[in-house]
Order: sequence, then structure tokens, then C-alpha cells
Amino acid sequence: MRLHRMHMHVAFGAMTDTRWTPRLWGALVVLCAAMFLDALDVSMVGVALPSIGADLHLSDSALQWVVSGYVLGYGGLLLLGGRAADLLGRRRVFLIALAVFAGASLLGGLVDSGPLLIGARFLKGISAAFTAPAGLSIITTTFAEGPARNRALSIYTTCSAAGFSLGLVISGLLTSAGWRLTFLMPVPIALIALLAGIKLLPRQREQRSSGGYDVAGAITGTVAVLLLVFTVTEAQGAGWLSLRTIGSLLLVVALAAAFLAIEARTAHPLVRLGIFRSAGVRRANLTALTLMGSYAGFQFVATLYLQRLLDWSALETALGLLPGGAIVALSAGSVSRLLDRFGPERVLPVGVASMVTGYALFLRLDEHSSFLGLVLPSMLLIGAGFALGFPSINVAATNGVADDEQGLASGLVNTALQVGGAIVLAVTTAVLTAGSGGGTDAHAQLAGYRPALLLVTGTTTLGLLIALTGALRSGRRKAGAEPAPVPDYQYRAVQQEVLSER
Repeated sequence: MRLHRMHMHVAFGAMTDTRWTPRLWGALVVLCAAMFLDALDVSMVGVALPSIGADLHLSDSALQWVVSGYVLGYGGLLLLGGRAADLLGRRRVFLIALAVFAGASLLGGLVDSGPLLIGARFLKGISAAFTAPAGLSIITTTFAEGPARNRALSIYTTCSAAGFSLGLVISGLLTSAGWRLTFLMPVPIALIALLAGIKLLPRQREQRSSGGYDVAGAITGTVAVLLLVFTVTEAQGAGWLSLRTIGSLLLVVALAAAFLAIEARTAHPLVRLGIFRSAGVRRANLTALTLMGSYAGFQFVATLYLQRLLDWSALETALGLLPGGAIVALSAGSVSRLLDRFGPERVLPVGVASMVTGYALFLRLDEHSSFLGLVLPSMLLIGAGFALGFPSINVAATNGVADDEQGLASGLVNTALQVGGAIVLAVTTAVLTAGSGGGTDAHAQLAGYRPALLLVTGTTTLGLLIALTGALRSGRRKAGAEPAPVPDYQYRAVQQEVLSER
């Protein structure tokens, strides 16, 4: 009975009614706009990379930093951003970070050198590290766990796909006129979303730390993630077995160990380690790491292949990659219903398997590949995988987590997405460069593209194996062989009651 009352108290105030008010819809649109801009930015920059490299005289390894600089700021500060949302107020953190995003976008469109552009991208990544977990946790605390939340998260994910899809086409058009326009276009959208958010976002009761902030954990955790992403990204130039790379990785391990020790002992940790007691949270984060990592690597390879080897224009490349995003944008309602009926544990493996198949089909690339024969089948399968996989990951990563830790859960899954993207992209770039041997003829380029795509496919296959363990556990529970897990916040409630009774 106590657990039942506890559960009802946690869900109090969350939207369970299927009839959403105009104000609630408006708040969801603002949150979706921020996610839309994140996806728009990634896809526009991806298509514009060859033009940026030619204009600013950047090599492939330096050009990678236009992507990795954003990911470094994003992935390195997500845990801090997620916890800041819980402790300082989700609405406040979201709005301030969105304003910084607009400023960084403007800066990126005005710079005239590679290092300054990478710096602007890093700043934009930092802002996204605060908007993403704050926005996702506003959704998960506003919409109750179940159909309402599944529907909201499906719409949220769809807006991300729509941003990515439109970004491909818009980037193709804008890059033809000048790649700087791809950086300047998000500025007015961000400002409009900011003004609307000030009026529409709910003023939820802010969570306050009762005993201070985990400064030591924030420093060690953030530096560890930043150094990991930086080391892996720079390993291609320094050498994977160089003293610099090995020393940096050993320092990452030492910082990670210190971080875990701090979190286990502090009264108010940045990351409460008990959250990983949930098998669903663990699987969601590991699968997120592999899926985003594989897609970041695939997009980098596919863009270079289509524009350099097949001599496609930026617009042709954008249109070629568009079908995948279009599938996601059109699938929100159906995916929400699938999640309600089967649960994320069963939907997720289907999505990952679709992506594995899409990447495997792209391995057939050659000097004369066509859109219908190579690109379209792969993009349709990859798009279907995204449509099924990413809403499932978001639902699984936040289910069973108490409201006061939704920012933490959101920060964790977003960290997994971004760190996975940075690491797999860096390794993919290294494999591509080693395979081509620096050659520019068609044979040398293909010798680099194929092993890079094999790495992408293998990474996603690992994610499939992880996702399948969740489907197997779900099947055993339905068969009655295994009890349903107790949500972690209820487990903590029982512990607190026992201690109080003592």
C-alpha cells in the first residue's frame, strides 16, 4: 500500500489525459523545436563538409573536428547538464542554453578560419548539452509513464527526424549559395523558440540540493569524458600506440575510477550509481552508444563517397539521404502504438536489426553505384530502424526513474549517444584513412570506404545483441518465469522507510 501511494505521488501532476490543452501542445512544440534544431544542425553540417573543407583548406582529419568539436562539447557536459536541470530548474536551464545556442550559431556563420569554426561548434555543443537533457526531462515529468509519455516521445523523436530530413535538403540548397548560410539559418528559429518557451514552458517546482553540489564529481566526470573523446579523435594523427595516446587513455581510466569512487561516497552525487540497477536503463544506454556511433560513422563515409567518388552535388547528396529521415518523420503515430502494445524491449531489436541490414547492403558500393540500386534500399532500412529504435531507447532509458532524477536519466542516454558518435566516428575515420593509404583514385577510395563500413555494421550488430537480451527478458516475464522488476525509485523508498523505522 505504501508503494502504491508512493507511485501515485510521483506521477502526480503528470499529464495522463489524452486530450492535451493548447498550452501543453505549445510547450511540447517548443521542446521539439530545440531537438529539431539539434538534428537540423547535424545534417546541414554533414552535407556541407566538403564545401567547408575546400573553402577553409581543411584536411579530412581536420574536417572531422567540425563534427567532433560539437560532439566534444555535447558529450562531455551532458551529465552536468542533466543534473543541472534537476537541481537548478529544467525550464531555466533549457531557456538559457537555447539562447547560447542561437549565439553560437551566429558566431559559426561569421568566422573565417578552421579553428574558430571548430570553437563555435564546441560552444554550440555545450549549449546542446544543457538543452537536450532539460528538454527531455521536462517531457518525462510532464507526461506520465505509459501511453501519454510514449506519444510525446514519439512526436519528439519525429521532430528530430524531420529536422534531420529537412536539414539535408536545406543544406543542399544553401551550400550551393554558400556554406555559411547553413550556420546562420538556425538563428531565427532558436530565437522564436526562446520567446515562445518563456511564455509556454511550465514552471515546475524546482528541485533543490539539500546539502550542496557534487563539485568534485562534476569536475572529474566532465574532464574524463572530454579527455576520452579528445584522445580517441586525435589518436588518428598521434598514432593509436603512441605514448601520447596511451598516456591519455590511462589518465581517462584514472579519472573514471576517481569519479566512481566519489559518486559512491558523496551524499549528493552527480550520478547516483544505483540508477544502473535498472537493466532497462543499462541496455538503453549501451544500445544508444552503438546506434549513434554507427550512424555518425556511416553518414561521414556516405557523404564523402557520394560527393567525391560518384561526383554528386551537395543537393543530390541531400536528396539521396532524405528517404531515411522521411520514414521517421511519417511514423510517429504508428511507433507510439507499437510501444504501447509491445513495449520498448521488443520494438528496439527490430529497429536495430533493420539498421544492420541497411548498412550491410551499402557494402555493395562501387564506382558506378546508383541511387535505386544502392542508396535507396539502405536509407529505407536505416530510416525504419531509426523510427523504431530511438523512441524505444528514450522510453527505456527513462521508465521507472523518479521525477527528481529524470534529468540525470536524460543526461545519461544523451551522453551515450554523443560519446558513441564521437568514438565510432573517430575510429571510422582512422580506418578509412588507413585503408585508402592517402590515395585519391577510385580504387584507393573504395579500399578505405569498405572497411570503414564494415566497422559501422559490426558496431550496430553489437547493439543488436544487447537489445536482444531485453527482448528475451521481456518474453520470460510475459511467460511468468521472471517477475517484473521493481522501479528503482520504489526500491529507494522501501530502503528509506526501513531506515526510518529503525
